[in-house]
Amino acid sequence: MEKFDPQYKKSNFPQIRPQWLALRREAVLQPEQRIVDAHHHFWDEESAPYHADDLLADIGTGHAVEATVLVEGKARYRTGGPEHLRPVGETEFAVAQAELAAGRGAGLCHGIVAWADLLLGPKVEEVLHAHVEAGKGRFRGIRSRAAWSENPVLSGPADGPPQGLLLDRVFQSGVQVLTRMGLSLDVWVYHTQLADVVQFAQQCPESRIVLNHVGGPLGIGPFEGRRAEVFDIWRASMAELGRCSNVAVKLGGLGMPRTGFPFASAETPVSSEELASAWRPYVEACIESFGPARCMFESNFPVDKGMCSYGTLWNAFKRLAAGCSQDERDALFHGTATRVYRLDANAIGV
Repeated sequence: MEKFDPQYKKSNFPQIRPQWLALRREAVLQPEQRIVDAHHHFWDEESAPYHADDLLADIGTGHAVEATVLVEGKARYRTGGPEHLRPVGETEFAVAQAELAAGRGAGLCHGIVAWADLLLGPKVEEVLHAHVEAGKGRFRGIRSRAAWSENPVLSGPADGPPQGLLLDRVFQSGVQVLTRMGLSLDVWVYHTQLADVVQFAQQCPESRIVLNHVGGPLGIGPFEGRRAEVFDIWRASMAELGRCSNVAVKLGGLGMPRTGFPFASAETPVSSEELASAWRPYVEACIESFGPARCMFESNFPVDKGMCSYGTLWNAFKRLAAGCSQDERDALFHGTATRVYRLDANAIGV
């Protein structure tokens, strides 16, 4: 069986161990609960390649996932042509994967969130129109990897964005183009930057902003061993951000190495009960601050697959939502994602 590599903690990409994951099999809870997976990736990373067939196999373990939202992972950029248009290759790749999977269960990539350099300012419109054309009706917006830290342990996964990206006036002029075109902006930051997100959301009140991964609470490097302290700071910031009505939040991403949860290195895979217990404070704080109508569950696969299987992950989410009404659960599992990403509810049956 594959051994856990401690270097995993220093990488944004997971160490996926199929034989290890196979040690735990759970019965699917509430198999009738309809789901839109609001955040996953396709890519060719050597340590964790993940394509349509891989996601279909994960979905095929039993949860009622009816549609998904593909979020950029810097995959399959064009290798030629103008530099600023090369990211459009990822939208082309996502569409090809969706068409490959058509008729084989869940509707993959009903929404596509790609990347464009919003520091192009107004000139980014050319790139966005190219994404729209390539997306064949699936393109929904851009994700900005704004996560920044001066600590080298935390600087890798964000590919070196400048400090204070969200508050840059040129960046915001690019966001204005995005907003005018009816597109959304996904944002990935660390919990140390949530004040920037608040200011950004206030400065761009017409923009539809989706905060990724419960706001990025950190648990490694300078934050290792400080979970309670970090949680209190994070919770206060999220409460403030929740007052910005143009912001929604994704519930997930807590399986990433940088959160500091130890489950990926355990002798046997974690249970959904254990995951729900560990993640409950974060998920409940988000729902309290944003409400179910602005919260959506995400798998963040294959990144979180380094910690647990797809079936276990969604069982954990269902345990976390057990105290909600059916209407609230429907919002968390599919309604919010369908509305925020303007998915075709009739086409996906939700």
